[in-house]
Amino acid sequence: MATFTPIKNQKQTKGALLGTMLYAINKKKTTYEGQSLVSGFNCSAYTSYLEMMTTKQQYRKTDKQQFFQFVQSFPEDTSLTPQEVHRIGLEFAARQFPDYEVLVATHCDTDNLHNHLIVNSVSFKTGKKLHQNHDDLVRHRQVNDEICLAHGQPVLECYHKGQKKKRAMAGEYRAAERGESWKFTLIKAIEEALLYSTDRESFIQNMEYEGYQVQWSDARKYITYTCPNGLKCRDNKLHDETYLKENLEKLFAHRQATGFVPLTPEPPEGWLGQVEQVGHLAENLIYLGRNLERTGDVPPPPTPRTWTDSKQKQREARKKLAQGHKLQSEQEQEYSQTM
Repeated sequence: MATFTPIKNQKQTKGALLGTMLYAINKKKTTYEGQSLVSGFNCSAYTSYLEMMTTKQQYRKTDKQQFFQFVQSFPEDTSLTPQEVHRIGLEFAARQFPDYEVLVATHCDTDNLHNHLIVNSVSFKTGKKLHQNHDDLVRHRQVNDEICLAHGQPVLECYHKGQKKKRAMAGEYRAAERGESWKFTLIKAIEEALLYSTDRESFIQNMEYEGYQVQWSDARKYITYTCPNGLKCRDNKLHDETYLKENLEKLFAHRQATGFVPLTPEPPEGWLGQVEQVGHLAENLIYLGRNLERTGDVPPPPTPRTWTDSKQKQREARKKLAQGHKLQSEQEQEYSQTM
């Protein structure tokens, strides 16, 4: 079954539109077996931003709502290939937005395949502005289910307003244990966003691209996440202290100090360290033990070099000496002799 979720992009500016597009078409996310899974409907994929802006300018509607974004997500155990998922996204764009320019990008770098659909807010045919409400979302999900059924995929049961919630069955608990609950999905989204984030601002932006709202302020002790399904979660409820506010602040401070580049390993001395360092830990311990057996006296490891005030004074003294000046101790000795 595929879920269809609208993304609430609070910033509706030209820069926000471009940033969302650049995130969606990232090659690391959209390349599968050498093939790029990025397409444009009613536009060319890699000139879609210019085409959308041209449409707005043509009809003099360049203000307010700039675009709409939707995510069409498939479960981990889907039998569909990334190419088939991409075709489903294009089919949906053709049925629901026939008169609008749509950028469709399939992300295949996560456990669940999903399409990002970015729709221009102005029709290139009629110049009408696109408006979306609850009834439109219901229709989108109906069409999404119809397309999935046509491709042999199961769909969710229809939701009826006011119906009572049933107790969670054993299968649902097992799904949560497998990491398919909304909270584990949130953790995966955080981990993905961290791969591309150098500071707090870029992290929040990358989370918003995936449909998550992040409330992170200096005045609050915790970070609060609002998921696409409307559920909220604090960082201290994520089963791992790694995602606490204070630890993420340390991570970003270290990345800023070391010039971290997205999608590259952390420096060995970094806060989280390189992942592969953990894999070699046992091997390094064995190697150390063997060396201790071979040598009776092992010199202590060198202490890290730190610059203190006294060290700085010594450096300045050596510099003066090299320039032909007398050290303060020598001046004091001469003064005592004259006395």
